[in-house]
Amino acid sequence: MLRSLLFVPGDRPDRFDKAAASGADALIFDLEDAVATTAKPAARAAVATRLRGERRQGVSLFVRVNPLDTSACADDLASLAGLALDGIVLPKAEGAASVQALAARLAAAQIDAPILPIATETPAAIFALGSYAAAGVLLAGLTWGAEDLPAAIGAATSREADGRFTPPYELARSLTLFGAHAAGVPAIDTVFPAFRDHDGLDLYARRAARDGFTGMMAIHPGQVAIINAAFTPEAEQIAAARRIVAAFAAAPETGALQVDGRMVDAPHLKQAQALLDRAGEWS
Repeated sequence: MLRSLLFVPGDRPDRFDKAAASGADALIFDLEDAVATTAKPAARAAVATRLRGERRQGVSLFVRVNPLDTSACADDLASLAGLALDGIVLPKAEGAASVQALAARLAAAQIDAPILPIATETPAAIFALGSYAAAGVLLAGLTWGAEDLPAAIGAATSREADGRFTPPYELARSLTLFGAHAAGVPAIDTVFPAFRDHDGLDLYARRAARDGFTGMMAIHPGQVAIINAAFTPEAEQIAAARRIVAAFAAAPETGALQVDGRMVDAPHLKQAQALLDRAGEWS
């Protein structure tokens, strides 16, 4: 389960150990936006060295490469050829065709890793969010971003003064959520950029978990514990889900039952099973 995915600049190997010790479920070594063009060769070398090492510390290791249509992406994949990693993050993804093209390049480079597309960074990408279900490519999930898209369409910002997303970006978020579930893969929410606002992050992450996201990305180690807590079912939720599952197991021919003073039916059973799956109790 990927609750928290922490970005780490690929050209800052001095931060790798601290990031790995943060409690994040996955690290995303960034070769794209966090790294200046002149620093990309050093970043590739540092990330490759880390991936060859043994110090994984129980955390999954992803790499965000540069966009598919750039020469930098080819250089990224060449530096990762034959290495063991847990996922490739693809920026500027535009639907099934993008992940299919990347999968072919990964195979050529002998990189056996699922793909995590950042699926809303161009206008065309919005219209392709439903295509991932038929991509025929192993995906680690589906995520989105609210920074590149405003720039691409000439918007002043993606957020209201109070930090909420404006309607176009709420739409992008919602379509990513539905696109991920349609494809049967984890829905990963975007970063919360105000990394010192822990209360705001907690509200945002809990809203994401409420809405059906299974995790989110982070930009600072201090965000990880808050994100993990938001996406970890609480004891009361687990107990309630167990009661629903047990009630249906005891009456398998019944369509609707009374549990904890309310009527529950098939959708409630599915929700309970999904929650127990997140808690590691159902498969």
